[in-house]
Amino acid sequence: MALEMASFHEKNLASTPIRDLGLTIEGTRLEPIVDEFKKELERAGIQRLRPRFYLSTEWGVAFDTVAIGIPFYLARPDLTQLHAERHGHVEGFSPGDILRYMRHEMGHVIEYGYRLYDDSEWVNLFGSITQPYVEEFRPAPFSRRYVRHLPGWYAQKHPDEDWAETFAVWMTPGVDWKSEYADRPAALAKLNYCDRTMSRLHETDPLVTSSEPDEEVSQLSYSLDQFYRDTTVEDEYPVGLDGALKAIFEDLGVPEDTTSTAPRLPASALIRRLERALMANVYRWTGHFPERTRILVRHLAERAEKLNQVYPADREVPATVALTTLVTGLAMNHVHRGSYLP
Repeated sequence: MALEMASFHEKNLASTPIRDLGLTIEGTRLEPIVDEFKKELERAGIQRLRPRFYLSTEWGVAFDTVAIGIPFYLARPDLTQLHAERHGHVEGFSPGDILRYMRHEMGHVIEYGYRLYDDSEWVNLFGSITQPYVEEFRPAPFSRRYVRHLPGWYAQKHPDEDWAETFAVWMTPGVDWKSEYADRPAALAKLNYCDRTMSRLHETDPLVTSSEPDEEVSQLSYSLDQFYRDTTVEDEYPVGLDGALKAIFEDLGVPEDTTSTAPRLPASALIRRLERALMANVYRWTGHFPERTRILVRHLAERAEKLNQVYPADREVPATVALTTLVTGLAMNHVHRGSYLP
């Protein structure tokens, strides 16, 4: 009966227009986090520009506004869980992680509020804000020209994000950015510019004060089912993928590791169990989007199941390392070539 009630609740939840869910920041786990962030702003000396916070479809600050959109699914545990199940990747899984995203978005608020993108030194350091903004970019991992704050080498996406990431590092409590980036002169120059700029703007009123929201939760007429509708197109995979799986695992009934007498477990179950961790970590270190990693991992699980692949129960760690290496290699191919194919 409890399972039936849970299923009924999820179906009703998923079909309800998002605007009718009664979502707010007040009275939820987000309220004390927003309050803590406001204290961070005070400690950072940011007094004349205070952002508005509202619930939206994703993290963001609309151009030339000073309002920070927070994903609506962070306002309730059941919605966060649903998002994890439907999307696979939660941007703000803990209070500390939510604060990390808030610092990044505050960078956009400062940039737009004071129109820093018109400052010649800003342009020289970060680039022109008029550069094309592309969702899928090709980062250079560990580039010494950029700071690292959000996962996926996000500062390399666009000048807009380069500044926001730089500001976030500057604002993060307890970070000694002068020491951390002392051996990276290009990134340090951006941080020094940020430090000088924030000192200069300490007592300056912003040029932009609009707090007009973008896709505010109370205006979202579509349902959760419609919001999570899958529009991702599956990629083409290398012809040798089956062989790669066979190199990691064993054929059912044909043990290769004769040193292990442990029972054989299905490889597909292991792959599916590792899905969420692979999504987060592959994105963090390669920039390969979690949504794509999810599809790739599920494809590997399906192939492993069809090929009847197994592994010794006491050899899970080496199997996990090998699988992670395979997924990372494929992800790097996609990031730098736009395809999993070589």
